[in-house]
Amino acid sequence: MGKVVVVTGAGAGVGRATAEKFASEGYDVALLSRDPGRLDRAAAELRRHGVRALPIPTDVADAAAVEAAADRTERELGPIDVWVNVAMATVFSPVSELTADEVERGTKVTYLGQVHGMMSALKRMRTRRGTIVNVGSALAYRSVPLQSVYCGAKAAIRGFTDSLRSEIIHDKIDVHLTVVDLPAVNTPQFDWALNKMGRKARPVAPIYEPEVPARAIYFAATHKRRELWLGFSSIKAILATRIAPGLADRYLAKAGYSGQLTDDPRPADAPSNLFDPVPGDYGAHGRFDDTSRRHSIQFFTDRHKLAFIGVATAGLAFLTHRAAKRLGV
Repeated sequence: MGKVVVVTGAGAGVGRATAEKFASEGYDVALLSRDPGRLDRAAAELRRHGVRALPIPTDVADAAAVEAAADRTERELGPIDVWVNVAMATVFSPVSELTADEVERGTKVTYLGQVHGMMSALKRMRTRRGTIVNVGSALAYRSVPLQSVYCGAKAAIRGFTDSLRSEIIHDKIDVHLTVVDLPAVNTPQFDWALNKMGRKARPVAPIYEPEVPARAIYFAATHKRRELWLGFSSIKAILATRIAPGLADRYLAKAGYSGQLTDDPRPADAPSNLFDPVPGDYGAHGRFDDTSRRHSIQFFTDRHKLAFIGVATAGLAFLTHRAAKRLGV
């Protein structure tokens, strides 16, 4: 029997690409998301890799539904080896125009959805071993205007994850807990997220194709990394707010609105997936393929950092030797 992974948010976007990556590596995959039709189509594609794929329509905001999905996965596929929390929801709106219901719903999906996943996974992994991957964001460290619900939820995930990590160490259980913080990614969320700005939303460049974070998530699940920052843009955003948070506040006050919106008007009847799934044959990619990157140099160097350190050290030694010869030392 092969290894088993659960991926939430697996119907589209990063979750869909992540499910594909694990299937290509031989994992049997349980796909959790709300839209049954989209899950069935995704599962059919994954089975082409010769693995089992189990679509389970699930709203991760519902703890009982997540627990039932975990039970069904273990009954039909076997013990869960890896649980990946990807599902999210966002709202493009200033705080002054948000409703309490919108804040609650976005928080339940993005924050409590990951909490529910962690709890269900941990319940089963305590007595054996396993890996939990939480998908975070650079916006957990550097919040931006117009996405307060999402940024707040991602920051909360950091807090909960850090608490759980210390408890895992205290209890001496063999569970690996890791976080992958993502940059801007080309997914359908920019077409179906609730948007009150009157213009279509867009990711802030540089934009990465969803297969890039999928590879990073798989790497994090199979290597002992506490956290992985994906892309130089994530590193810059995280470090900038540590070094000069006031300057970052002012910069985003000026550029944070235009950077997240196009000049194209958003139709009044545009779909929103905050409370209900948006039907349609959406996949991993959004509408930004022409401007998205298929690779991350930073992630490549992070995965092979020992080799790069060795090359850099050898190069430095060579240059030092040449300089010494020229100086007659």
